[in-house]
Order: sequence, then structure tokens, then C-alpha cells
Amino acid sequence: MALKVHHLRPAPGAKTAKTRVGRGEGSKGKTAGRGTKGTGARKNTPENFEGGQMPLHMRLPKLRGFSNPFRVEYQVVNVARLAELFPEGGAVTPADLVAKGAVRDGQLVKVLGNGEITVAVQVSAHAFSASAKAKIEKAGGTATEL
Repeated sequence: MALKVHHLRPAPGAKTAKTRVGRGEGSKGKTAGRGTKGTGARKNTPENFEGGQMPLHMRLPKLRGFSNPFRVEYQVVNVARLAELFPEGGAVTPADLVAKGAVRDGQLVKVLGNGEITVAVQVSAHAFSASAKAKIEKAGGTATEL
């Protein structure tokens, strides 16, 4: 006969009943596993009480640093990426960069100066690093801030 799931049983003695403490002297009655006397044997001590030691929530620092509410985050594009995306040069706007998948829509764009560019591009973006501006102008292009 084949073994079926509904015939399976745990090994004898593998499952033992839960010890019900504090239910009479015959079975962990009197102190119910709490030992004798002392705070731990009595009622109402918070589970996170550390015996009078300075508690963890008071040992940790209260505040660290701050978050600048005026921070401006830019999507960055390097000049090397511009040269890669627009090998024939021409006008480059944030909308063109979104269309080519270089930046996300609806966010500010900053052009950084990592890499080289040889084609003349007329870039308009929200911000430029000094090195990016210099490289674009050296290649015969223009850098216009929006």
C-alpha cells in the first residue's frame, strides 16, 4: 500500500503538551518558572527594563545631522555622454536628453565635464560645471543655462 500524506504522524514523544505554569503544586505551580523573590518574580516589569542600567533608548544619541529643505538635486550628464548621444552635434535640450533616455523627465539637468567632446553642440540645461562649459565652448559649441 502506498504511503499517503494523511497517514503521516509525528514520532511518539516528539510532540509534548505545553507546560501550563502556575496551575497548582503538581506542575510548576508555586513560582511558575520565575525563581524566588526579586523583581523578576513579581508583577509589572517592562520587558525592556534593564535592571536600572541606562536603557538602550536613552543611551543612543537623540539627533544626528539634519536634512536640508532647500537642497536641489540634478540629473547629471557628462560631456562624453553628449558626444556619444549626439555624434553629429546640433542643439541639445533637456527634452532631447529625455527622448534619448539619458535623463528622467520633469527633473533638473546638470552637465558635468567628465570625458571629451569634439563636436559642436548648443546645449541648454539647468546647470553646468565650469569644466563642462569650458569643454563645450572649446569644441565650438555653446552652453546656455535655463
